[in-house]
Amino acid sequence: MFKHRGVKVAIAGVSKQYKTAAEEVHALRDSSWDVKTGDAVAIMGPSGCGKTTLLNLLGGVDRPTTGRILIDDQDLTQMNERGLETHRLRRVGFVFQFFNLIPSITAFENLELPMVMAGVAEAECRARARALLAMVGLEAKGEKRPEQLSGGEQQRVAVALALANDPALILADEPTGNLDSTNAAAIAGLLKSLSTEYGKTVIMVSHDAKAVEVFPTVYGMRDGRFVARGAAA
Repeated sequence: MFKHRGVKVAIAGVSKQYKTAAEEVHALRDSSWDVKTGDAVAIMGPSGCGKTTLLNLLGGVDRPTTGRILIDDQDLTQMNERGLETHRLRRVGFVFQFFNLIPSITAFENLELPMVMAGVAEAECRARARALLAMVGLEAKGEKRPEQLSGGEQQRVAVALALANDPALILADEPTGNLDSTNAAAIAGLLKSLSTEYGKTVIMVSHDAKAVEVFPTVYGMRDGRFVARGAAA
């Protein structure tokens, strides 16, 4: 089902600052870090430590104030907006805390939409959507709208949605934050399996110490810097 394996990820001397009317916020501070191709890693840390900012930079949603961001030796900081748009659409799959499904269409149609945007032929869209639903155990619920699914089921659809265009890099931002412990463990396990079974590079940020237990490597972040490896900060 998947043709593309993971990518190597590296940041070098990355800082990100935001200016508000009241202050200058240092979301990341001269951070350097790398993830090997096909690894699954989790990042833990308190709110405001820079986790989501890091994902936004890796996903090409935002640009750093200083430093370099390398995805398989391609520097995102040197890409124009068209290049970043292609990166977001074809190389990255995002999973969010609040599912980000379109409520007025079915789970199946949600999965088809990014493929249509990428120019995938209709027959392939339908076949791939069916395969993705089967992969996350929801082949019987493709015609349900999001409101007709449980929270855990919606997040499974969201994971399938992240995989629609066969990305090499999966970025998950607090994907278990709205789930009970059973569903949280299931989603964390599903994300990790994308690395072990399909060779995707998976980076998940979370507050949930139980959810990150299944990941072989856990990093800590605090005040915009990496502070630990192998355990929560």
